[in-house]
This record gives sequence, structure tokens and C-alpha cells, in this order.
Amino acid sequence: MDRNTITGLVLIFLIFIGFSVFNSSRMNKLYEKAVVIAESDYNKGNLETARTEYIEALRYKQNQPDVLAKINEINLKLGNVPEKQKSDSTGLPQTNPASPVVSSTVKTTDINQYGVFAQAAIGENEFITLENNKVELKISLKGGRVYSARLKDYKTFDAKPLILFSGDSTVFGFNFFTSDNKAVQTNNLFFKPVSETKSYVVRSAAESVILRLSAGEDKYIEYKYTLAPDKYTVDFNVTFKSMEGIIASNQNSLTLDWKMYMPQQEKGRQNEETYSTINYKYYQDEVTGLGTRQSKENVKSDVATKLSWISFQDQFFSSIIISNDFFLNASVSSTKTITSKRYLRYYTTEVGIPFGAGSSNSVNMRLFYGPNSIPILKKEKIQLEKVVFLGKNIIGWINRFVIIPIFNWLNHFISNFGIIILILTIIIKVVLFPLTFKSYQSQAKMQVLKPMVEELGKKFPKKEDAMKKQQATMDLYKRAGVNPMGGCLPMLLQMPILFAMFRFFPVSIELRQEHFLWATDLSTYDSILHLPFMIPMYGDHVSLFTLLMTASTLLTMKMTGSSPGSDQPGMKMMMYMMPIMFMLILNNFSAGLTYYYFLANMITYGQNMLSKRFINAGDVLATLEVNKKKPMKKSKWQQRLEDAAKQRGINPPKR
Repeated sequence: MDRNTITGLVLIFLIFIGFSVFNSSRMNKLYEKAVVIAESDYNKGNLETARTEYIEALRYKQNQPDVLAKINEINLKLGNVPEKQKSDSTGLPQTNPASPVVSSTVKTTDINQYGVFAQAAIGENEFITLENNKVELKISLKGGRVYSARLKDYKTFDAKPLILFSGDSTVFGFNFFTSDNKAVQTNNLFFKPVSETKSYVVRSAAESVILRLSAGEDKYIEYKYTLAPDKYTVDFNVTFKSMEGIIASNQNSLTLDWKMYMPQQEKGRQNEETYSTINYKYYQDEVTGLGTRQSKENVKSDVATKLSWISFQDQFFSSIIISNDFFLNASVSSTKTITSKRYLRYYTTEVGIPFGAGSSNSVNMRLFYGPNSIPILKKEKIQLEKVVFLGKNIIGWINRFVIIPIFNWLNHFISNFGIIILILTIIIKVVLFPLTFKSYQSQAKMQVLKPMVEELGKKFPKKEDAMKKQQATMDLYKRAGVNPMGGCLPMLLQMPILFAMFRFFPVSIELRQEHFLWATDLSTYDSILHLPFMIPMYGDHVSLFTLLMTASTLLTMKMTGSSPGSDQPGMKMMMYMMPIMFMLILNNFSAGLTYYYFLANMITYGQNMLSKRFINAGDVLATLEVNKKKPMKKSKWQQRLEDAAKQRGINPPKR
């Protein structure tokens, strides 16, 4: 690396640091300005405006306790949060399941709006627990919905219980109109349990929780939750008993309203946000969704056709609603949370549920609350495993039929995932080596010819002689039996593998919270140093695996830097800048990914060194001398070059 390159890299690093300091100062000023405006409005009694300004302040500096306390105080004064409920940092209501409270957000004066369901508008909220060895569900009598879902085999990154969702910030219920035009939302009404049992523990046989929303004598809506042993899936059956004359007779569908705040579960928020999305499967057709790596704050999709299932998911876990038949349609949206570090996104969907006239109608569904593990999801046999995005076309094919089978096979014998990644990398490189050996040889031969190429540079120093220099160089390679493009073949062969790994490691739940060397979790970034400031693109920490990956890339590129054109200053700068850019980007990515790239680079370096041992410089030069005495047949490409040169008035170099 020459002095100009080093100077350029140092300047770029200083620019990043300078921008970080400038941006931090700017954010502080904007934060202080927003707080001053908010306090002024608060003192004047303009609570709504003050709340808006306080939220605006959190956009510049998140999780400020004083500001969060002010927002909660304003929420209480405005009546946005019931007095008897707690609140988190976003002002979202959070009832403690362990301490049931007396209802209800429905005012007495509003009871009549529910018509025949008016008696269910008031009640005492209690919770029923339904659990097996995999999942624990708390079912709320208010709304009859699953209030929280805890996965027993998993913990959050800070060793807390892993709860997919919890609290009154979630919505799950049917919306419809009665025959007398009353708007009903079952999420706000109180169900009554058929049994007095408050806790169900599933051991050898399935257990069911049955709740009913009364609309009169022998008229009700029934929710039945059935959980079997060793399952993450809950059967959810809804029965509408004697609803004729209550639900409008011309209504052939109901709306299932499902909303959820997705909490952060992993250390690497950026990585988790990248892979958090909504997916859905068209009925008897493909799986699609809103896509990962969404930069927009709000993404929405209206689906007018039938669906089989809809998933709300983060990087490693999903909540999925599945129809045993089909959903008529759906509208889904994903909104990025701005004011809270606790949540990643706010998911919503309104699902069309078929509903027919008659004395009794049933809707049979399933609810999946579990990990994004391909073997577990495949058991459902409805393509749920497609929520794990492994890439499209050849990238997805390589992951599904090559990488994952090898990975799982190795996992049968080896428990250390760092060792598994090492062996996986060796297997891939060994399989590719026979295909790339001649290309490595071509690079070694080009190293032998490098002094002669440099002599040609001295022979044709002028810019207007560039065409002559290029033709002479190509002629030299041809006479020596070297393919100058052969060095590109290893890269082309490895690119699909590299992209497949880029998709595989960040979504592989098997790597989650697995330790290796200094990395405490191979599914997220490793950190050997926490920075007191944020560097744009890079982050606020130093990943050692990323540094090793970058250093090994530069080492490998320096060895193979004799390719045509690589001696030009612009090309040299580009060669060295690309690894630096990847270092900035991948610093926040999975440690398993950067560890793999490091291993691949080092094995590539070793293969290069091994290939060079099979090249005898004397043989290459002897071949060149013999071919100099023979007339060389021009290739079509060379003939085109010479024809183009003649048209410009440039004579080709003499042989």
C-alpha cells in the first residue's frame, strides 16, 4: 500500500469522525430546541402540542427519562392511559397480567352502543394460563385474546424471558355490525370462561380453554384455544352460535383485526430491524410479503385475493395466523417505531373472514408462536419455512439444497458452531478448488510475466499509446500460454456462495446466542471495544472478526494484484477501498458471517500459495521464447482491436 493510498484512507476516516461529531452536536441542539418548545406549550396548557414536541425531541435523542416521564404524564392528563394502568416509554398502555385490574375503558354512557353485547362491555379482567413445555400463553378475558406469548426455550439478548408480545398495546378481535347497525369490536368486550380453571398445563394430552361472549340466552361467540404437547401451534376455533338476527344478514364476511408492537429481542437492533417484516401466503400459491431491509417508516399492502396465512416476524421469531381453509383478503401494514427503543415495528392487519348465514358458523384457524426454525416450520406443511428468507433463484437454491443440509449434517456430530463454520468453509473451498486450480495457475504465471508487462509500460509511456500497450500485453500473455481473464473465474464461482452465506448467517436461529472465542453471539456482531460515539455506517463498536475479514481481504488482493489494469493508480485505490467499505457495512452484521469471510479469505490465500508451487518460472519463459519464433494466429478479439486502432490511425505494434 503506497503513501497516497494510506493518506486517502486516513482522510476518509477523519471525515467520518468529523461528520459523527458534527452530527452529534447538531442532534443535541435540535433536541434542546424541541424540549424548550415543548415546555413552553406545556406551561401554557397546550398539552397535545407539548406531547408532539416531546416526541419530536425523542427523535433526536432517544430514551431520555425526563422526556418519557413528561409524555406519560401528558397521556394521563389527556386520558389516553387509564389511571390504574402502567405505561412504558412510548405511552402505550401496559397492564400487568399478574395483577388483574377492574375493567374497563368503556364508559357507562357508551354501553348502549354495543346493543345485545352491552352486558359484556363491563367486567373484571382476569387471565387464564395455557402452557406446554414449549410455550406459555396468557389469555385475557377482555377480548378473549392471547395477551402474551412466552417461549420457554429462549431468552432475550440480556437474559430476560422471551415474550413475543404482551400487554394492552396489542389488538386481536372481530369487527362487525349488528342488525341494528351497532359497531362491535370483540377486542373491547369481556368473555366468560366455561370452566373455572385458571391454569392449564399440557403434559401427555391436549388441553383446551373455552371462552364465550354472550349476546343473550344461548347466543354467543365462542373462542376455543387448544394446545397439544411439544407444539408451538395453538388451534383457534371460533363458533358463532345463534347469531341470525344479531349479525346483519347481508354480511358475508367479518373483519379480524390484529395489531401488535414487535419488541426488540436481539443485541443488534439494526440487524433485527433488517429482517423484521410481514409475510403472507396466497391461497394455493406462493409466499410473498412486505420485504426485508425496509427503509421506509411505513409500508402497506392491500391483498384482494385469498390467503392461507399471515406472519408478523422479527429476525428469529414469528407470530402467525393460519386459516384451515382460507382468508378472503387482507390489508397489512408495518410502521417503524421512532420514539421507543423497546419496540422495532408496529404491525397491523385487517383480515377478511368468510361468514355465512345460519344458526351456527365456525371459523377454524391456528396460531403459531415460535422460532423461525426451518425444521419446526416445515412440520406444519404449508410453506411456513418460507418466512426464513434465504435468497432468490440460485442463492436460495444453494442455501436450501447445499449449505443447510451440510450445516445440519455437521451439527449431528459437532456442537461448537465456530468449528462447524470452519469445516463448512473448508468443504466449500475444497469442492471449488479443482474448478479453480487452472485459474490460480494463470495468476501465478502472470506474476512471472509481470516484469515484462512493466517493460511494455516503459516502452509505451504516452497516453495515446495505450492501445498499443494493451495489444502488446495481450500478445505477450498469448505467447506465454496465459489467459489474463482466468483470474476472474474463482471470484465468479465464489460469488453465489458468498451471497448465499450473506443470506444464511443472519437468519440462522441455530447460531443465536452461540459462543465462539470472543464472540458471545454468532448471530449478531462481536465487539472488542465500545466507542463513546457513533460513526456513520460503522456504528459505536469495533468488531474483531470484521477487522480480520478486512485484513485478510487486503492480503489476498495484494497477492492477486497483478491482473491487467491493477497497476493503474485509480484501480489500486478502488481495490483497497472496497474492503474498507465492506468493513464499514459489515461491522454491525452477524459475527458468523464475517468469521466465514475471514476463513474463506485465508483458505484462498493458502490455495494461491499452493498453486504457485506448481508453476516453474523457467518453463513459462521457455514457452514464451519458443512461441516468439512461431507466427501467432490472431484471435477475433485481437483482430477487432487492431481494426479499431487502424480506424483511429494507430498502427499495431510490430511483433
